[in-house]
This record gives sequence, C-alpha cells and structure tokens, in this order.
Amino acid sequence: MSNEIEIGRGKRGRRAYSFDDVAVVPSRRTRDPEQVSLSWQIDAFQFSIPVIAAPMDSVMSPATAIALGKAGGLGVLDLEGLWTRYEDPEPLLKQIAGFDAADATARLQEIYREPIKDELIAARLQEIRAAGVPVAGALSPQRTQEHYATVLKAGVDLFVIRGTTVSAEHVSEEVEPLNLKKFIYDLDVPVIVGGASTYQAALHLMRTGAAGVLVGFGGGSAQRTRTTLGIHAPMATAVSDVAAARRDYLDESGGRYVHVIADGGLGRAGDLVKAFACGADAVMIGAALARSTEAPGGGFHWGQEAYHAELPRGERVEVGQAGTLQEILHGPGHRADGTTNIMGALRRSMATTGYSDLKEFQRVDVVVSPYHPA
Repeated sequence: MSNEIEIGRGKRGRRAYSFDDVAVVPSRRTRDPEQVSLSWQIDAFQFSIPVIAAPMDSVMSPATAIALGKAGGLGVLDLEGLWTRYEDPEPLLKQIAGFDAADATARLQEIYREPIKDELIAARLQEIRAAGVPVAGALSPQRTQEHYATVLKAGVDLFVIRGTTVSAEHVSEEVEPLNLKKFIYDLDVPVIVGGASTYQAALHLMRTGAAGVLVGFGGGSAQRTRTTLGIHAPMATAVSDVAAARRDYLDESGGRYVHVIADGGLGRAGDLVKAFACGADAVMIGAALARSTEAPGGGFHWGQEAYHAELPRGERVEVGQAGTLQEILHGPGHRADGTTNIMGALRRSMATTGYSDLKEFQRVDVVVSPYHPA
C-alpha cells in the first residue's frame, strides 16, 4: 500500500511522521516499573541506560562525559570542539553563553577558527579513560582521515563519525573521499556512523561494517537544516525505515546485528519513548542533557552547524537548566514537562504497556495521533 500524496501533477511525495505525530498504545498487560530493564549492549560494551550524549560542546566536556559514563550511559566528546582547540575553554564557554543573539553566529565562527590540536585530542581522551568509563570520540567525515590516527593512538573504545548526512558513497573530484568500508575494516574499534534517514542509505552504511547507524541529522532544537537546505527527516518514519533496514541486513549478512540509534528530535522523555517504539536500540541526545546544571553550555545549546565557516545552518539556542545530570536522567523529577527523570519516564511507559526490555518494547503498538499543543 502506497502512502504517497500528489503534491502537483509532476511530483508525488511520501507521507512521513514525526514523533509528535505518533503515540504508543497500552496493551492488556502491565508490569511494575522496577521489573523493566533499560540496558543495551553494542559490541563488547554494555550500558545500564540506552543514552549516548551528542558530541556537542554545549553538552559534553571530559567531566560530563565521565559523569554520564558513571550514570550508566556513554559520553561522546566532540574532537573538533573547543576542548581540542584550547587548553582552557571554560572562559570561552562563558562568553558564548553571554553572546547577544544577533551576533552569536559570527562570534562562534571567530572562536572556532582556532586549529584543532592533536596533543589536546590525546589529553582529553586520556582524561576520560583515567576515570574508568568507556571512551568515545567523534569526528566529522571531513576530519576523520586527518585526525583518526591520533584518536586511535590515544585510545578509544568506540569511534563516532557524525555529520548532517553521511553516505557510503561520497563523490568528489577535488579530494579523496573517505572510504568508509575500508576505513572501518582497518580499525580495531566499533564505529557508529551517521546520520542517515532512509532505508537505502542506512542499508549501505550497514554494509560498510558499522556497529551502529545514527538516524536523523542531529542538532535538534539547535539546527536549522530544513530552513537552510530544505532537508528534513521526520523521525518516527526515519527510525522505522532504518529499523527495517536493520532487519533485512540481519538476513542478508547471516546474522550481523547493526544498532539503530535515533539522533535528533529527542528533547523530552516522550520523544525517547516513541523512538524506541519505532525500533531504536539507543538514543543520542543533546538538548535534553544540555539542560543539566553541569553541562558546559550553561543553559545554552549549539552544534557544529552553528559555526560552519561558509554556510551556518544551526544556531545557539537557550534551553535553560532543568536540574542536575542525575535529576535529568534518573530523577527525582520536579517538572511535568518531560525534561527530568527521562529514564524513569521510559521505564514507566514500558511498564504501562507491558514490556520488560527494550527489544520487546520495539514491538509495541503505535497509532498516528498528531499532537497539537494549545
């Protein structure tokens, strides 16, 4: 059955759904929230909560990566961010929080012109490793070939290649493109790569040997890809499509399971619930963690798109502070807006619909029910 809609006589488009357009449906069975497991595993690494922090300077510093690791999740440091450009970025982070909105983009571009330093990449990753938590760092596809040797030498447990859109086949007449399949084959660590938003794109990324595929374009509230490039991925449909690619690749490869990680549009607990209901194995979140009192952004949030030297397609946004990292992840919550105790909300939703773990919860019934807040 096709769900294409005629846009005009010469163009048809497929109907796609965001997380706001869908909702989970309780079944005949419920269970106690204490009996629900939120654990997940990728390669040899097991985590007690399915949360990966987005590699964004407003979200992750070495200290917050360590704190998230101790809270059961995975912190991913942006290896192209302030922490690998400056010996002490704290004064700059305070400056960014104080920028006037009108000139924030230009000021960000100025700060991020400082070159990335390999010795700082090594120092930051070693700081995280010394704390005894899993170590993960992220590079964009454009920077991966330049810095990955430093990253591997410093020691990472998981490596993330993250961009607005990452393809298995990048065409360029000017530079040698990153050969993802060869690159991943040559590495000794599991690689998470993305974003992808379609079945076919995700399937190609899975065939490169990636351990996980990021679904979406990241950035969320801080990104303006739709208004700048005209590109948008309604996340409920995107996650469901990539989950279908995971299922088909499992058969094609004779049993190799690639993890689907929702990345974008996950600002509140209900969004996380629906990401797992659509087939995600884990979530990569930015704004939700940027609201913690420990976050480097000081109540503000921005990503790499906000300071692109030639075509900014993101911005610094104020997200405020909702509580400590502990309160945001595990509570107790003091708000009824889905910004605190997000793991407790996920656990309760799974219990209310009768599921005991995340793999089971991927089978929950979903309805299309567009949400129109007053």
